Amino acid sequence: MVVLQFRFLLVPFLTSIMGEAQYMMQDAALMNYIDRRFLSLEKRMEKCNQDILDYVEEFRDFSKMVLSRLAGLNNYKAEVKSEVENLLSRIEQAQRDIDYFGSVTHSKTCIEVEEELVKQQLFEEAEERKKLKLMLNASCDNMLAGIKSLKIVKKTGDKYGTWMKDPGKKHTKIYLLNGSVNNVILEFANIMTFVESNHTLKARRVTLPFPWEGTGHIMYQGFLFYHRYGSLNEIIKFNIQKRNTVDQMLLPGAGRIPTYQLSPSTKIDLAIDEQGLWAIHAEPETGGNIVVTKINHITMAVEHTWDTSCNSKDAEAAFMVCNTLYVVYNTPSGGTSRIQCVYDVLDAVNTYEIPVLHFPKHRGSHSSMHYNPKERQLFAWGDGAQIIYKLHTKQK
Repeated sequence: MVVLQFRFLLVPFLTSIMGEAQYMMQDAALMNYIDRRFLSLEKRMEKCNQDILDYVEEFRDFSKMVLSRLAGLNNYKAEVKSEVENLLSRIEQAQRDIDYFGSVTHSKTCIEVEEELVKQQLFEEAEERKKLKLMLNASCDNMLAGIKSLKIVKKTGDKYGTWMKDPGKKHTKIYLLNGSVNNVILEFANIMTFVESNHTLKARRVTLPFPWEGTGHIMYQGFLFYHRYGSLNEIIKFNIQKRNTVDQMLLPGAGRIPTYQLSPSTKIDLAIDEQGLWAIHAEPETGGNIVVTKINHITMAVEHTWDTSCNSKDAEAAFMVCNTLYVVYNTPSGGTSRIQCVYDVLDAVNTYEIPVLHFPKHRGSHSSMHYNPKERQLFAWGDGAQIIYKLHTKQK
């Protein structure tokens, strides 16, 4: 009985001891695992520190090597720069010696070549003058000497306009073009019909297919030549009897600025003299100076162009007489008109010897002036009045 009680007490005791031993073994195993992990981490940390030390040492060695190389390059650069500067100095000296030698040995040859070029240029200019004289009929030797009188024929129309007579042998008709933009021409049988009080009832109305611009139109040998409105530089040739357009052309360089500062609506002014059809305009490239162009009225081709010394500032009109341009100037408020710039395309007139020519009696402004070589008169439009100026000419 006692033995049974002892066994009964011994079994729980042993069970308890065995459980505690098992826990101790598990704790020991855990501690051993933790110790191994720490040892591994410590070894890795030690290796990392050693790698960093190695990298730092390697970077220091590389930096020393690079700095030493750069110092060497700077020294080499200075040496090369010195050698290059020395070489350039020697080249410049050699070039100066070559130039001096060339100037000494070839100066005579250069002078001879230059003289030949001048002779060739003078020869070409002389040939050009001969061609121009043949083209323009050098026998035309009249020049303007004065303005003898004025006659106000009528006062009708707007401030701006043009009236004229065709300078042909059998032409007696008068043409009235009122306004700076219009497309209706009034044609009168003669000047007597024009001056009558009911002249508009007796006029033949001619409607143009395209309106004109400005007051620079002209009648010549049955054709009206005018600057087409809305175009830069188109000139229309219109048959006044058949009422149709027969030709047109573009005038190079024209149409960008007014021909005359005091007549801003006129960009191209067409003129007639003893030689035929001319165009007068101004260009920005000439500083506002007037340009004269000879036009073949049959082929509508440019024959020659001259840049004149006459400025468009304070100019109101111009006309051609026997190859010579006469520019009329005034004041912006409208004073006494005067001719104070003359340009002869053949250089037959010394413009500095020509006195300033004043227009008699009339005070005001002119919107157009056209020379009639047959009658040697100016047909002018002044503030709505149709005026005739008789001209006095002399031999050039």
